[in-house]
Amino acid sequence: MQDPQRVAACLPGVQDVQVVGPGELEVTVPLQAGLLRGSLKARVQIVPDEAAGQVHVRIQGGGLGSTLAVNAGANVVDTGDGQTRLDWQGAADLGGPLAKVGGKAMEPRVQSLIARTFRNMSAQIAAGSRLA
Repeated sequence: MQDPQRVAACLPGVQDVQVVGPGELEVTVPLQAGLLRGSLKARVQIVPDEAAGQVHVRIQGGGLGSTLAVNAGANVVDTGDGQTRLDWQGAADLGGPLAKVGGKAMEPRVQSLIARTFRNMSAQIAAGSRLA
């Protein structure tokens, strides 16, 4: 998870990715909530901690007058059968019109996106270990 481009490939729905530094990306993601349509621009920070067997992901961004902040982390677990599992947890804070339009329905969608991101990351880690 040291390669920002590989991490970017794990983020669902990302349209544009710019690597801005080690473990740091700027991404554009299309948004749709009710009648609101547009895009969100966000900075993604990936902080792997190999010694602790963890990876942390922070996302800060906004669009359509709304803000998004996501903090998530995962323990990287070798299941012993050639598979890698990421036990994750995360929280998102959405403000502005998207929060008002989407309300409580946005939380399950954000949690689903976080879960899909970590599933994709787990597959990337497993694929990398099979190549080594």
